[in-house]
Parts: sequence; structure tokens; C-alpha cells
Amino acid sequence: MLLSLDSGLSALEQFQQQLNVISNNIANVNTVGFKSSDMNFEDTLSETIGSNAAGSTQIGTGVATSSITSDFSTGSLNSTGVQSNLAINGSGFFNVKDPVSGNTYATQDGSFTVDPNGYLITSSGMRVQGYTDAGLTTLGDVQINNTGAPNADTAAVQSYSIGTDGTVSVELTDGTTFTRGQVLLQNYTDPQQLVKAGDNLYSNLTAATPLAAPVAGGSNGLGKIVSGSLEMSNVDLASQLTALITTQSAYSANSKVITTSDDILQTLINMKQG
Repeated sequence: MLLSLDSGLSALEQFQQQLNVISNNIANVNTVGFKSSDMNFEDTLSETIGSNAAGSTQIGTGVATSSITSDFSTGSLNSTGVQSNLAINGSGFFNVKDPVSGNTYATQDGSFTVDPNGYLITSSGMRVQGYTDAGLTTLGDVQINNTGAPNADTAAVQSYSIGTDGTVSVELTDGTTFTRGQVLLQNYTDPQQLVKAGDNLYSNLTAATPLAAPVAGGSNGLGKIVSGSLEMSNVDLASQLTALITTQSAYSANSKVITTSDDILQTLINMKQG
């Protein structure tokens, strides 16, 4: 078989995969906390067709995918005015926990709400992790209620605020305020090991290697927490459309390579039959 046919076929397969990556990026251009992906290519094993004093003579046999990586740069912050919505102005991740399975995930989607029990949760019911007490010593599910207040028996929650370091301050109906807990951030030595698990969540946290214990916003360069805002998708639509055009052109060119190779093979067959 002609090597050009092998090369052309491998290219069609890889450019189809690149098209899948680009289309997924474009589809998530408005997804909160979404991080775009990039596809990287590598050449395949070359075939040696001879050698001389200058070295071996080789012809490539096509292309393969070396990796598909995520771009974890920060997206734009969009003000929502919803107190429980949190954005990270930096490289950190929120840790959230499934109350049923106990599994912990990372996310940069801070479109949180407060459930009837006061837990700060994701849209899929995962509970945001951090300190759960006024002394900021106990890790667990962040909860917004009057637990720990000196007058908890006589006053209910009237309002709350979340600071740039993640500290949750609660104001009670009698006007007193107290620290209820703190939302913490985390980052990873190799975030490319994080696996997208759907619902804007990442799994495989152990393989990604957490830098250390979760810390307050603004610490260790993880960024500050911005309450009342959301981090939007970091997809650059203009660059994705440019990549789409380039990929389409490359796909068409390699289709031409296959057509030409097929014509040559047909010519050879006709010559033999003749």
C-alpha cells in the first residue's frame, strides 16, 4: 500500500478528533467555569527505505494524537448579585463533596446555592468544603445557619456574606454577627491529570496531587474569592473559529491525498490488467 494512503488516513482520523475538541469548546462557550481543551499532534514511526553515508533515509507514515490538554487560565468574571455565587480570581479550585457517596471533586463553577438545611451546594447537590466552625479548625461541609452563635436559641439568620478569603460571616435577627466557617481553595501539582466528570466537576484528584491542605482564598497564589460573581468559560471564540477553519482545510487537503493515492493505485491495477 502507498505510504501516502496511510498518512492521509491517519490525518483524517486525527483531524476528526481535533474537530470534536473544537466543537466541544464552542458548545461550552457560555458554560460557567468551563476550561477549553487543546489537541496536540505527534508524528508516527517513520519507515526506513535506505541508508547512505549521510544516514538513514526515512519516510513518515502519518500523524497521531500526543495529548489533549486543558487550558486552566482564568475566565472573565461576571457579576450576578447572588450572594452564594462565588468566583475565583486566580488558579484555585473549590472542593465539593457528594453527601451520598462521600466522593470529593474539584470545580471552578461557583454557581452555588444554599439548601433548606443551610448547606452551600452545587447545582447537582454537592456540598462545598471548608471550615465548619467559628474557630476555623474543623474541615467539612460549609453550612450557613446560627450554629455556634452565642444567642443561637433566640436569634435566626437574617443575612450572610462571604469574604475574599472565603470567611462566612452571618448576621442574626438581633443584629449580632459571628463567623460561621470558611470556604477553602485547593490546587494541584499536575492539574492535567484531573478528569472531567460532568456537571463541571473534576475527579482523579489524588493523581493530580493536591499541593497541600486546602487554604483560604488569597493564600498560596490560588486567587481571591469574589462573592456575587461567577467565572465564565475561558473559551476564546475567535481563536476557536480560526482553528475550525484551519482544521477543515487540513481535512480537505488530506482527503485529496487519499483520492490521489487511490487514483495512482487504480492506474497501477489497470496497467497490470492491460
